[in-house]
Amino acid sequence: MIKKYLVFAVVLQFSISAFAQKAPQTKVEQGMLEGITLTSGVATYRGVPFALPPVGKLRWAAPLPPTKWQGVRKADKFGNNPMQKAIFGDMSFRAENMSEDCLYLNVWTPAKTPAEKLPVLVYFYGGGFVAGDGSENRYDGEAMARKGVVVVTLNYRLGIFGFFAHPGLTQQSDKKASGNYGLLDQNAALLWVKKNIAAFGGNPDKITIAGESAGSISVYAQMASPLSKGLIAGAIGQSGAMINPTLDAIPLREGEANGVKFGSAISINDIEKLRAIPAQQLLDVAAKNNFNAKAVVDGYFLTKLPSDIFKAGDQSKVPLMVGWTSAEVPYQAFMQGQYPSPANYTKLVKEKFAERADEVLKLYPGKTEKEVIKSATALASDNFIVYSTWKWADEHKNTGQPTFVYEFSKPRPPMKEEMGDAKAGLAGGIIKGGDAKKEEPKMPEPLVGASHASDIEYVLGNLETNKVYAWTSEDYKVSELSLNYFANFIKTGNPNSGSLPDWPVSKQALDLNIMDLNIHPKFHKETNRARYLFLDSYYNSKK
Repeated sequence: MIKKYLVFAVVLQFSISAFAQKAPQTKVEQGMLEGITLTSGVATYRGVPFALPPVGKLRWAAPLPPTKWQGVRKADKFGNNPMQKAIFGDMSFRAENMSEDCLYLNVWTPAKTPAEKLPVLVYFYGGGFVAGDGSENRYDGEAMARKGVVVVTLNYRLGIFGFFAHPGLTQQSDKKASGNYGLLDQNAALLWVKKNIAAFGGNPDKITIAGESAGSISVYAQMASPLSKGLIAGAIGQSGAMINPTLDAIPLREGEANGVKFGSAISINDIEKLRAIPAQQLLDVAAKNNFNAKAVVDGYFLTKLPSDIFKAGDQSKVPLMVGWTSAEVPYQAFMQGQYPSPANYTKLVKEKFAERADEVLKLYPGKTEKEVIKSATALASDNFIVYSTWKWADEHKNTGQPTFVYEFSKPRPPMKEEMGDAKAGLAGGIIKGGDAKKEEPKMPEPLVGASHASDIEYVLGNLETNKVYAWTSEDYKVSELSLNYFANFIKTGNPNSGSLPDWPVSKQALDLNIMDLNIHPKFHKETNRARYLFLDSYYNSKK
């Protein structure tokens, strides 16, 4: 009996010690941080400031380094999400509040000591430069950290807070630049990571940046910026590059003119008075006046159009993994509410492409309803984001750097029954309730494929965090495979390993090799090059 009690006492003491063990701590440049340990053993530090709050006089100013703190700072809650409207139905934040004070990052690390020098992933969220947050479940870094990678997500300023150019701001700036505050925030986060990631067991010389949609466009911009050279060792782009017609940058003078136009619309063009407008009020008037969030060629963060920087081969020369989904947006995005008949399709093609419509109809034929659905899906997707992503890959491979290209084609499964009459939106969002029933007249089903943003949960290993869809064993198989490819690339600059189907590199002066990421991954030579070369010619003629 005594022996049994002794065993019980030992077990009890062990259990108490396990629960009472100290939370993980580490010291960064600003002071001591205390995070939390997840059940997987991964440590996470949330809401870590990487810059001063961009409020008051720092609204529309380049980010400044954060101040030091005394004692131990708790890093167990996500920082405020940036100011934004609820635009996309698939965004759900774990941050408790929204505020202009939003420049915080989050770290997930599997390292047990700072000496491990693990590869690092810094991930930028998407949302068209008007929405998003680093606390979203789909960007969670735990699954990737379990693969031996230190993961960082971060917040950057959005909309009018992140992309407002104005002559008054340019004059105030010691760089004579204004407008790219959201992109400068990303760069400031990279600088902070470079200085401090070793404290989390990360290797400051092995930082890969990645993102999807506007996050991918941000990766392209960071590769183009002289400010980020030397900070990154690799890049991953998921659907999007800052190339016309995909959120291309505009000249500073055009951005400034837009800023003056906005100020005139609200009868305030004095910078200090604009800075004094409460954040929520500024957000509301910007939404009411359709403020257009675009990067500018400011001569500081961007010295030229990013596409011109890549054309000249002046971007950061690092290994690149880049790709898109197989059905980024459905045919309805091109058909503008019209039924996908050959007659309607031909009319819309002629309206958009004018004297070049015949070339489009050869590349994207629409002689039957089925053919229209296929071609309108391709045309909408290519114009939206596929062409720009393709051009990014096609130009970067000519630097001689390893370039790996993919098309993610695994469609999401049906939504769970409890979602009721909800349906998928045009760009990966969710339409709920009565709004889901407003489609008149009844349209044919869209082409089956992977929609915009649907690849995020797969490649980052976060399917279980999305409670909308009825995930199957096949979905988890594709997720594990994609996660392994991405983790390999972050570690070595090459997605391949002995256990995975071979993913060939795309070589200089040759057509792209494209890896189809699905249940049975396989690569193929690109088949749509003629389409992208046409669009390249078309959009270059519009400059």
